[in-house]
Amino acid sequence: MTVIDYDLEFLEDGRTIELISIGMVRDDGAEYYGVSRRLTARTWSGWKLRRRIRKHTWLMQNVVTSLPRAHGDFRNHMPKSWLFNYLDPAVKRQKRIAAEVAEFIKAAGPDVQLWANYGAYDHVALAQLWGPMIALPDGVPMFTHDIQQERTRLGLSWDDLPKQESGEHNALADARHNQTVRRWLAEQEARTP
Repeated sequence: MTVIDYDLEFLEDGRTIELISIGMVRDDGAEYYGVSRRLTARTWSGWKLRRRIRKHTWLMQNVVTSLPRAHGDFRNHMPKSWLFNYLDPAVKRQKRIAAEVAEFIKAAGPDVQLWANYGAYDHVALAQLWGPMIALPDGVPMFTHDIQQERTRLGLSWDDLPKQESGEHNALADARHNQTVRRWLAEQEARTP
């Protein structure tokens, strides 16, 4: 069995979930990070999505600030209206992200477990990369194991868990931290008589 810890950042309004970024970490050390190019689209829907994100104070303060930033000469050529560095290699079309994520999961082997922290929305957003849940590619699990459920099952409190040092709300940094917490929870279970 191989475990993939992951995290998605997204905009949700109670009816829709729009992917912003995804980070995944496999037990073998491989990592994946993608940022949705839909945020950069020069279309009515792209403009509307950016506008919705700009109005969402929490996303602007926590998630957008963790997206790829312009550096070097790019800083002088990036319009101030851009939310992040649209030219970063992590910024990809959703179709490409879907294909790369499916390949990342497939490369883990035949028996894969997905783990996330408060993973219900993450799993829905993950499944939507390919359309309805019935369209999940072969090898992509139909559910995600949840760190908070495991913490509760072990009788631990939120404060007992290892704290994230930095990068909170960067999908890849959060996936790495999820791996740390999941492994720590497994150690706690192993110590229980």
